[in-house]
Amino acid sequence: MDFWSNPVKFLDDWLTGVFSGWGMAADAARVLTAFVGILVLITLVMVLDIFLVWLERKIVSRFQDRIGPNRVGPFGLIQPFADIIKLIIKENIYPVGVDKAVFNLAPVLMMMSVLLLWAVLPLTSFLGLDLNVGVLYVIGVGALGTVAIIMAGWSSNNKYALLGSFRQVAVMISYEIPMVAALLIPTIFAGSMGINSIVAAQDTWYIVLAPLAFLLFLVSATAELGRAPFDLTEAESELIAGHHIEYSGMKFGLFYASELLHAFTFGGFIAAFFFGGWRGPWVEAYPALGLFYFIVKATIAYWLFGWIKYTFPRIRIDKMLDLNWKFLVPFAFVLVPFLALMHALLRETSFYALGMFLANIALGWATIEILRRRAHGERAKVEGAVEMHG
Repeated sequence: MDFWSNPVKFLDDWLTGVFSGWGMAADAARVLTAFVGILVLITLVMVLDIFLVWLERKIVSRFQDRIGPNRVGPFGLIQPFADIIKLIIKENIYPVGVDKAVFNLAPVLMMMSVLLLWAVLPLTSFLGLDLNVGVLYVIGVGALGTVAIIMAGWSSNNKYALLGSFRQVAVMISYEIPMVAALLIPTIFAGSMGINSIVAAQDTWYIVLAPLAFLLFLVSATAELGRAPFDLTEAESELIAGHHIEYSGMKFGLFYASELLHAFTFGGFIAAFFFGGWRGPWVEAYPALGLFYFIVKATIAYWLFGWIKYTFPRIRIDKMLDLNWKFLVPFAFVLVPFLALMHALLRETSFYALGMFLANIALGWATIEILRRRAHGERAKVEGAVEMHG
C-alpha cells in the first residue's frame, strides 16, 4: 500500500507485521498495534494542548493590547513547559473534609471526557472512527464532563465550589438541548449520524446551507465549554474559581488543560459539521493532505471561541438561562423542521445551495423582527408604568 494514500493503514500493517514477526498471534498483534496507536494519538493531543496554552495567551494579549509570552524561548514558545514544571512541583493540598477518592478522580475524568471525543473526530478520510451513531457518541461522552464538574464541587467541601459546579451543570444541561438540535441538521442533510459520513457528504459546506444552525451550535458550545460570556462557574467576584477552587498543582492544571483542549475539540467538530472537515483541494489525490485542512479549519473555529471569550462581558446566571429557555430552545425547535422541510423541497433543484441560504436569511430576519416587536412592546409597558406612577 502507498504510504501517502493511507499512512495510518500503512503503519498499522507494518507494526502488526513486526509484532507478528516476534512470534505474537495475529489477533494479539493487532490489539497491541491499536494500543500503540491510541498512545500515540493521546501523546500528540496532549502536546497540542501544551501549545494551545501558548496560543490562548497570545490571542488574549492581542485583544487586550498586550504582548503575551515572549521571554522563555523564541516567541515565548517554551513558556507553557515552564508552567507545567511549576505545576508539577507545587505542593498537593487537601482541604479538611474532602472526599479524596472523588476529589482526585474528578480532574482525571474531566480530561478523559475530552480525550474520548478524539476517537470519532474525523482528522482525515482514513483517521477517526466512523461510528454510525457518532453524533450520539459526542453527546453521551460530553456528559462525562458534567459528572466531573459536580464531583469536583461536591468533594471539595467548599460552598463556593459546590455553587460553582451547580451553576455550570445547570448551564451544560440546559444548553445541550439547542446543541443537539443544531447537530440534527447536518445529520438530516447527510442522512447519517456518522461524523466522517457527514464530512464526506459536504459537497457544499453546511455553514452555507445552514448558517443559523452554525450560530446556534457556536453559542451552545460556548456555554457548554463554560467560556465567557457564559463562565459563571468562575465568576471571580462571586465564586472565586468555582468548582476547582480547592485544586492545586497538576490537578488544577488538568482542569485548565481540559478547558483549552475541549475548546479546540469543539472547534474540530465545527470544522467537521459545518466547514467540510478534511475536504479541500487535491485531497482526493493526496488523502493525507486532509489533516492539514482539518487542523486549519479547527484552528479558525478555536479562534472564534477566543474572539467571543475576550470580547463579550459575563452575563448573570438568570439571564443566561433565560436566553436558553426563552429563545434558543424555541428557536431550535422551529429551525430543525423548517430546514428539514426546505432540504426536502430544494435538494433536487439546481439552486439548492442558494435556496437554503436564502431560507436561513428569511427565517433569521423573521426572528429578529419578532424580537424587535416584542422588545418594543415591553418597553412601552415599562414606560407606561413609569408615567402612571409618576
